[in-house]
Amino acid sequence: MRYEVNCSILFTELPLLERPAAAKDAGFDAIELWWPWPDQPVPSDAEVDALVAAVQDAGVQLVGLNFFAGDLAGPDCGVLSIPDRVQEFRDNIDATIGIGERLGVGAFNALFGNRVDQARPEQQDELGRESLALAAKAADRIGATVLVESVSGPKPYPLRSAKDAVTVVDDVRATGASNVAFLLDLYHLAANGDDLEAAISRYADRTGHVQIADAPGRGEPGSGELDLDGHLARLAQQGYVGWVGLEYKPTTATTPESFGWLPRERRAAG
Repeated sequence: MRYEVNCSILFTELPLLERPAAAKDAGFDAIELWWPWPDQPVPSDAEVDALVAAVQDAGVQLVGLNFFAGDLAGPDCGVLSIPDRVQEFRDNIDATIGIGERLGVGAFNALFGNRVDQARPEQQDELGRESLALAAKAADRIGATVLVESVSGPKPYPLRSAKDAVTVVDDVRATGASNVAFLLDLYHLAANGDDLEAAISRYADRTGHVQIADAPGRGEPGSGELDLDGHLARLAQQGYVGWVGLEYKPTTATTPESFGWLPRERRAAG
């Protein structure tokens, strides 16, 4: 398996633009990011240039980037299916794909969108699929994939099980957007009580990216109860050869200490 570091949830003891270099110092060749400007669908050229420089100067590859989703902890997280905010997502598409083109990003995560009182679920579902198709068309210009994931927590996020997310993937693919795939996040599925073995068995062929954290707690592997090594081995047996994103909250004093479970020679992309 090829491991990479989510620099939005790891190395938070450092400013964001210093985290790619910290990941490289810890032995990793690749990183991923949530959308770096949660209050801005379209950042300034200077902000984008600074991010691009930080990644390039660190000598790491940015393999995954989220589209704008608003405040991840807010009631309207996932603006792509919220009528009052969907234009923000659509304005963000070109900005996100533009960063991806400069840095060779291969996968873009699109959070589906919380349920809101102002719209019927059916209306949101239709809007969300339309937004994903638009994002996929833009990503296809650079040979990239758009990802859909299941999420845990108290927010009214409608995609809870692997089946929920894959149903959306299949629906959008049916419109001709073949570059849409499932983001299999083992932590979120476990926290929601989903069957990890079944999810791997049934949906490995539609999985475009994997993220891990232990459960309960969302800490590093070994801090909880999940057999992450076993699950990843079964994914490999099913033919998955993509990246595994480390998207956990360290239980250690500093982020580098939390990598003790992964020998340094297994952190490099090669």
